[in-house]
Amino acid sequence: MELAMVRSNHNKSPAPEMDRKIWRKLPIELLERILSFLPLRTFLYLRSTCKYFRSLIFSPLFLSTHTNSISSSPLSSFLLLSHPQSTHYLMYDTDLNTWRNLKLPLSRSLSCTPLLSTATCLLCFSAVPDSSNSAFLVFNLLARSSRIVKFPEYPFAFEFPTLITSSNGYKLFCLSSRSSSRVYAYVYDSVARQWSRFDGFDRALGDSYHQQGVFCNGSLYFGTREPFSVVRFDLSSGKWIRSEADLPEELTFGRLVAGNVLINSPSREDQQNRATCQSESTLKLYSFGSGGGEGENTLFMFGGIGRNGISKTMKLWKMDEIEKVWMEVESVPDMMCRKFGSVCYHNYEHIYCFWHQGMICVCCYTWPEVLYYMVARRTWHWVPKCPSLPQKSSCGFKWFSFAPQLYAAV
Repeated sequence: MELAMVRSNHNKSPAPEMDRKIWRKLPIELLERILSFLPLRTFLYLRSTCKYFRSLIFSPLFLSTHTNSISSSPLSSFLLLSHPQSTHYLMYDTDLNTWRNLKLPLSRSLSCTPLLSTATCLLCFSAVPDSSNSAFLVFNLLARSSRIVKFPEYPFAFEFPTLITSSNGYKLFCLSSRSSSRVYAYVYDSVARQWSRFDGFDRALGDSYHQQGVFCNGSLYFGTREPFSVVRFDLSSGKWIRSEADLPEELTFGRLVAGNVLINSPSREDQQNRATCQSESTLKLYSFGSGGGEGENTLFMFGGIGRNGISKTMKLWKMDEIEKVWMEVESVPDMMCRKFGSVCYHNYEHIYCFWHQGMICVCCYTWPEVLYYMVARRTWHWVPKCPSLPQKSSCGFKWFSFAPQLYAAV
C-alpha cells in the first residue's frame, strides 16, 4: 500500500512513502479499523484483489465498525418485481426513482426458482434444484455465498415463510400442517443450524397467502381471518400471544407492516418545507428536524373501512404500545382509494404490504403498480408500471424489498 501524495503551501514536493514493513506490522484490529472507513462501494470493488479483503465481509469486528462508521455509504435499494412474463427480476431503484436495466447475478436455476422472502441482502428460495424439492436456499447476494436448509420434515407443506436477519445471522419462520387438525410453527436458526418446532395458532392466519409475518421487537405479527384480530409469535419463547388492542370498527381487511421510524422534533423551517414535499413524487426519505433522531420500531396496519365486505375508504393506523390502541395516521386520498379498489376488484386477498426504507408499500397480486406511503413526509404515491412489462400482463405480480447491507455469511 502507498499513502496518498500530500502537498502543503510551503513545500509542493510529495510526502515520502511509508515503509511497507510498517503496514505488515500493523495489528489486524487496527488494519480492519482503517479499512472500515472506505466507502462501501469502494470496499466491494476491492474484495477481488486478495483473499484477506474478501474474508473481511465475514468478520464481525469489521462489519460492526463499518456499520457505525460515519463514512460508510449505503448501496442503492430496490423494489424487486417477479412476474411470470419476465425472465428475470425487474428492479426499481428507490434512490434514483427509476426502473433499472439490471439483472440480479443469479444462476439460471435460481432465476427459475420461486423467491419466497427477502431481508436486506438475503434472499430465500424454495424448491432448490437437485434437492428433491425438500429444501430452502438462503442466498447472500453481496457475499455470493449460500446455504441449503433442509426441510424439517418431508413432505413439508409450508405457509408464511418469513426471513428475519440479526447482527449474528438470521432466522427462517414458517407454518406447516401435517393434517387439517394440527398446525406447527417452525423456526430455523442460522447460528445453531437447526430447526425448532412449536405449537401453531388455533385459528387461520390472514386472508392473503401473499402476506408474510411482520417482525417487530422480537416477535412476528399476524392478522387472523374474520372476526379480525392480531396475534404475535415470540421468536424466543415460541409462544403465541393475542393482542389486547381492539381493531377499528367496520374493518373489511387489514395488513400489518413494521419498520424503524425516525423520531425528530420538526423545526419551523421543516414545517414550512413540508408543503413543498407534499407534491414531490420521490422515494427518498425526508427526516423532519435537524437534530439527531432515534429509531423506533413501529407496527402499522393498512386496511379498509366499509360494510358488506366493500371498502369505502382505506386508511393507515399505528399501534400505540403504551395505550394499546390503534391510532389513525392517514387516509388514502379518494382518487387513489378508488383506483386501488377497482384494480383488486375488492378481492382483498390479493393485497399484501411490506416495509422498504421508510416506505409502506401496498401491493396487489393482480396489478403492476405499487401504492406507497412515505412515513416521514406523510404522503401517498404510486410506483409506475415497469416499461418492459407487456401491455397486457395479467396477474402474478410479486414484489420484494431489497436493501443491500453487509452481513455475515449465511
